[in-house]
Amino acid sequence: MKSGRTLVSLAQELERQLHSKKDLVVPSQLVHHSTGDSGETHLVIDEGGSAVHYGVTPLARRQLADKLKIPYAYSERMREEQPVLLDRNVNTWLQSEDDRRMLRTLDGKVRAVLSDRYRRLDNFDLAESVLPILQQLPEVRFESVELTETRMYLKCITSRLTYEMAPGDVVQAGVVISNSEVGQGTLSVQPLLFRLVCRNGLIAADRTLRKTHVGRALGTEDEGLQVYQDDTLRADDKAFFLKVRDVVQAAVSEATFRQTAQKLQKTLKIPLVGDPVKTVEVLAQRYTLNDAERSGVLRHLIAQADLSGYGLVNAVTHFSQELEDYDRATEFEALGGKLIELSAPEWKGLAEAV
Repeated sequence: MKSGRTLVSLAQELERQLHSKKDLVVPSQLVHHSTGDSGETHLVIDEGGSAVHYGVTPLARRQLADKLKIPYAYSERMREEQPVLLDRNVNTWLQSEDDRRMLRTLDGKVRAVLSDRYRRLDNFDLAESVLPILQQLPEVRFESVELTETRMYLKCITSRLTYEMAPGDVVQAGVVISNSEVGQGTLSVQPLLFRLVCRNGLIAADRTLRKTHVGRALGTEDEGLQVYQDDTLRADDKAFFLKVRDVVQAAVSEATFRQTAQKLQKTLKIPLVGDPVKTVEVLAQRYTLNDAERSGVLRHLIAQADLSGYGLVNAVTHFSQELEDYDRATEFEALGGKLIELSAPEWKGLAEAV
């Protein structure tokens, strides 16, 4: 499993962001787009008669382009080569719309451009509610926690529950909780398997909890700007976060753990009888792996000398530790969970590739 930051570092950054972020629900007509000479973009917002300039992150640029139905590649080309044309395009469409947007800001930059129906489920509140629950799990350890630009991850293991895949090959039970504040996925709680021999993490494909960020429209009381400070909205989410307790306990229950471990164990009996190079090529095509990722998985498959479904799953999850991007590494851990859910015909397509 890819290492992250310390729990103390996570808490400190969440606390810092809590005092540096601000949400606005604003009519499109009150937003003006401006591009500087070096290609940096700003959204200028009329806040009570005063024009406030916010920088725009790459993710927010993409979201704004998508919402205005401007192809992102074309938007980026205009930003780099014809900034005046980009501003004209964006501002024309902003002024022609009568809808409202939620703009999520952090450190003076717009980090997300979302619908006014987007329901905030923020990382600080989630951590505040769920960390005490996780710390009460028997023999728990926080194996990996991280806060990326798009998501927060809490990955915990409990050594109380173990299962032997084969002699000397033991997995432990765990749970992963992830959340995005910027529209890049749902809040989810999922079972996790941790393989001791190589410290691989596998995220089970079945979600014990999946909560979308959709709610009622915000800021519809009048036609002006609505500024939502974090402390005025956290109470809306408090009740939901309390429900996470039971879900976490279910994710690390013996029944859930044993069921997931047995699915993984069954892959031991799937021989890869075809060309392993072709097997990994089929895997890469099916799950959209790039060339470097395909080569990395193949290298691990050959190095561990286990030409079985189990070997392929572990090659995928072990390679995740090499990826620099934590979000992508977690996707590989989840890919391991998808593989143990494959049907016999799907495995046949991988195992017999020539």
